[in-house]
Amino acid sequence: MPTIPGIVATAAHRTPDAEALVDGDLRLTYAQFDARINQYADVLQAQGVAHGDRVLLMSGNSSGFILAYFAALRVGAIVVPVGPASAPPELMHLAQDSGATTLLLDDACAARVDRDAVAPQLRIVLALSELADLADGATAQAPAVTVRETDDALILYTSGTTGRPKGVLLDHHRVIWVGVNAMLLVGQRQEWRVLHCAPLYHAAQLTMMLTTGSMLSAAHVVVPGFEPGATLDVLERERITLFFGVPTMYQMMLRHPGFATRDLSALRVGVFGAAPMPGHIVRELTSALPDVELLQACGQTEGGPGGIYASFADVCARPDASGRLPLPNLEARVVDEADEHVGFGEVGELVLRGETIMKGYWNRPAETAEALRDGWLRTGDMARYDEGGHVTLVDRKKDMIITGGRNVYSVEVEQAVASHPAVADCAVVGVPHEDYGESILAVVAAAPGATPDLESLRAHCLEHISRYKAPHQLLLVDTIPRNASGKVLKHVLREQVARDALVPG
Repeated sequence: MPTIPGIVATAAHRTPDAEALVDGDLRLTYAQFDARINQYADVLQAQGVAHGDRVLLMSGNSSGFILAYFAALRVGAIVVPVGPASAPPELMHLAQDSGATTLLLDDACAARVDRDAVAPQLRIVLALSELADLADGATAQAPAVTVRETDDALILYTSGTTGRPKGVLLDHHRVIWVGVNAMLLVGQRQEWRVLHCAPLYHAAQLTMMLTTGSMLSAAHVVVPGFEPGATLDVLERERITLFFGVPTMYQMMLRHPGFATRDLSALRVGVFGAAPMPGHIVRELTSALPDVELLQACGQTEGGPGGIYASFADVCARPDASGRLPLPNLEARVVDEADEHVGFGEVGELVLRGETIMKGYWNRPAETAEALRDGWLRTGDMARYDEGGHVTLVDRKKDMIITGGRNVYSVEVEQAVASHPAVADCAVVGVPHEDYGESILAVVAAAPGATPDLESLRAHCLEHISRYKAPHQLLLVDTIPRNASGKVLKHVLREQVARDALVPG
């Protein structure tokens, strides 16, 4: 039966000389990649990591992250990715909630994590540089551990956009199917080269891009993070074929002064997610890169991730939509509270069913029962679909604003606000109102040199949406709080408004 580390072993047997991993000066073939994973696994076993143990992996993008990830899975452990910017209380929450015994962390994290403070919970703490040094003297033979497709593999903590993160449990079977679905979506080939620029500790890059590439003996090119100029350098130098990122990344590269001079002829597919791509950006990208297919993936961690997608034709025709079809091997419906299909143009909840849907929330049976009903994942995403099958997410169920007895979906308002020339970034939330229940607050980061006011913003919005949906209040901020995947942290905005008693203009 296939397992996540097993796909690397298979690739090493099938294409031993194919380039597997590139990180700066480090270049490993699949045979070398597989052997190095075994060396890391040997060290982890010697340190006491056993089948079923939870291993926190706290690191930015690096070859060390990838090697430690596959090695921990190869000894039968369950990997718990941790964002490298996590504060000590956040780290300890994940450690305690998951029951982890081991922490692997990159050198930057190791320099600021107090080992003595985490020692009562975590008996094994290793910097990735220490792990690499120990691996130099370890055996390159596969560990004598039986890992099955049905074994638990990952606990991916939700982004916490609505509060405390929950652990999404996936086994090897589910992650393998995420890879299969991504392979079918993207049309990936063996000779392709994948750039790992978006965070590897996030579900999309980890389970979609890393799994799929390993299945097909593709080359994994790893960079620490996103910076438009440096990313363009790597795309050109390494002849990258497949790129995944949020829309903001594409926009920043497009606006980079050196963009037009780059040779990006190797690029075949650009996948984006977390938000729709503005229509004018789609047109600019397709004009500048006519041989590149832009694909939109819209899903959530609880789906593996899995959800809906938009083909290149759909992206071009309806850039405002969130997708049109369910990912391969998934079913998607938009339903009302009685689980009945809603009509065209009506709003309901997007629900999903298929091979990649989570086993459940780690140690949270009540929340699992609420989210998984009769095999269907209740995503909490409110959506509407049209006669052409295009699905548009309009809000999170918990973020819907009820003002004066009318439902207002923040995404629709945000799109209108974002189209104002004085707005660089925005979010819309509901705040308590004595008469109307909730008032619509637009939180705006202004464009350079601009100072938007409520009157002009409302007048602009009325060209796009109904009067009752236009913002009632405006709050100017320096930045909109977002998580690593680009999603707005609306609970943070609400807490900030309440805590600081901010009075919008």
